[in-house]
Amino acid sequence: MTPTLVRQQPAHAGHPPRVDRCARARDWAEIQERMLVPLYEAVYERLEVGDGTRLLGLGCGAGLALLMAASRGASVTGVDSSAERLALARERMLPETRGTRARGEARLVEGGPADLGDGDSPAYTVVTAFEPIGCVAGDSEGLGELLETSAPLAGHGASVVLAGWGPPERCTTSSVLRVATELAEPRPRRSGWRPARRDDLEEVAQRAGLRPDGSGRVACPFGYADVGNAVRGLVSTGLFDAAIAATDRVQVDKELTEALHPHRRKDGTVWMTNVFRYLIARVP
Repeated sequence: MTPTLVRQQPAHAGHPPRVDRCARARDWAEIQERMLVPLYEAVYERLEVGDGTRLLGLGCGAGLALLMAASRGASVTGVDSSAERLALARERMLPETRGTRARGEARLVEGGPADLGDGDSPAYTVVTAFEPIGCVAGDSEGLGELLETSAPLAGHGASVVLAGWGPPERCTTSSVLRVATELAEPRPRRSGWRPARRDDLEEVAQRAGLRPDGSGRVACPFGYADVGNAVRGLVSTGLFDAAIAATDRVQVDKELTEALHPHRRKDGTVWMTNVFRYLIARVP
């Protein structure tokens, strides 16, 4: 696959840095995506995802959550705006890659729910939005729009799962994410880190016309082989894009390395405890 290079102009003078989107997508797939596996497992167990489940994954990324659902027998569809992440998801979802346990059918579409063309297909029974909200100002608005366009594709009473960061005092990574805001200033606060609020998920669900019907909390520690691995994983989330645009990648890496220092163990690994929250809502 030939990497796609996108040039971004930093706030200061000089040559604009190049962002290799393929490399970033692979960092997400190989380093960061697995940090949320406990969240995926908890949700699937609670909803009894398996044979007969038709699951739609919003912002499915590199497809790990879809693969886990397919391994339980669910038929899965994933949508994402990142062509690079979807390319990795397609690799994962190939029959020879999935293995014999992934019995469910799989479909991947670049774009959003409106691009599915599912007017005549059976309704989805589960819709997931696993990309956590609640740490970046304005992230709930984008999720609300996704939910509004996907709800008509789900059947009456279908489960819609939203995920969010837990309270800052329960998320060690919060102190590291503040680097994104500090470096992004004086850009609008909309692009910077903010503390998660208790009712973030409920507010999004209600604005989308969904009925909250239970929630849970899951421990999702972030563990990395070393500081460099941690920097690559965190940058792959996209949470530092505004900071990179305002300064440059070198500066962001430097600040992140310093912020990660307190979380470095004697053997060089990095460990940060976090709690994520999920909400189950129902389509009326």
